Amino acid sequence: MPLDPAYRVMLDQWAAAAAGAPKLTEVPPAVGRAMFRAMIGSIEEPRVAREDRRIPGPGGDIPIRIYRPRAASGVLPIIVNFHGGGWVIGDLDTGDAPCIEMCLRVNAAVVSVDYRLAPEHRFPAAVDDAYAATLWATENAASFGGDRGRIAVAGDSAGGNLATVVAILGRDRRSLALRFQLLAYPVTDARFDTSSYLENADGYLLTRETMQWFWDQYAPSMADRQNPFASPLLTKDLRGLPPAFVMTAEFDPLRDEGEAYARRLREAGVSVELYRGAGMIHGFFSDARKIPAALPATEQACAALCRAFA
Repeated sequence: MPLDPAYRVMLDQWAAAAAGAPKLTEVPPAVGRAMFRAMIGSIEEPRVAREDRRIPGPGGDIPIRIYRPRAASGVLPIIVNFHGGGWVIGDLDTGDAPCIEMCLRVNAAVVSVDYRLAPEHRFPAAVDDAYAATLWATENAASFGGDRGRIAVAGDSAGGNLATVVAILGRDRRSLALRFQLLAYPVTDARFDTSSYLENADGYLLTRETMQWFWDQYAPSMADRQNPFASPLLTKDLRGLPPAFVMTAEFDPLRDEGEAYARRLREAGVSVELYRGAGMIHGFFSDARKIPAALPATEQACAALCRAFA
C-alpha cells in the first residue's frame, strides 16, 4: 500500500520546516529533547484527570503521571506506559497522546513513567526504572484507585522495548502477574539487518541513521546490545509471557523486528494479535486524533486491552 496521503503532507511539512537545520544526530541530547517536545506539542483533554508524582527508584526518584477518566468511579484496571524516543528523547508530555486514548477507551488508570534517559544514564538504567515503576504501581495501586489484579504494560518504540523487557523480568522473577502487553512498533533487535531497515532507511520520520545513533547513546557496547534485556528478540525462552497486541507500521525501519518478536511469542504459545498499519509511519499510535487512518489501530489495541481486563 502507498504511504497514507496525510502522512505524505505531514512529512513534506516537517521536511520544509527542518530545511537547513541540524539533524537530531548532530545536536546534543538536551537540544534534541527540546526539538522533539516542540514537534509533538501538547494535548488538552478535559475528560481526563492528570496527577504528577515522584516515586522511589533505583537511581533516585522517578517522575510518573497518573491518568484517570474524570467520569470514572471505583477501582480501575492499570496500564503502565513507557514513552518512546530511542531511550534518549521523550518525556511525560510527549507520551501524552496514547495515554489519554488508553485511559478513555479502556476506562483505565494509566501510569506513565519518565524513566532515566541516555546517554546520561545508559542501559540498563531505563530497564531498571521501568521495572521498578511497574512494581510500584502493583504495590501501591490503592493509592490511585487501581486494581492490582488487572495490570498491563504498554509502550511505543523504545517504550515498547521496555514493556517487553518488564514482562520478561516479571515472569523470570515471579514478581508481576501481568494481564497483557501492548507493544507499538517495539525495538527488539540491534542488528539493523532487516528488509525494513533497508526499505525504510530514510524519508519516513524515523531513519536508520537515527536508530543507530539512539543505540550508540543507549548501549554503545556490543555486549550490552546482545543482552536480551536490551534486544528482547534474543531471549531464548518466551513461554509464559502475558498475551500481547503488537502493532507495526508499513513504512518503519522497526517493522520487521516487531513482527519477528510477535512470531517468536506465537511460537512460544503466547496469544498474540499482530496489526500492521498499512500506509503508516513510525509513531502513528500517537496520531489517532490527527490522522484518520491511524485511528483503527488505537481502537483495536484498546479493544484488546478491554478484553484482557474483562
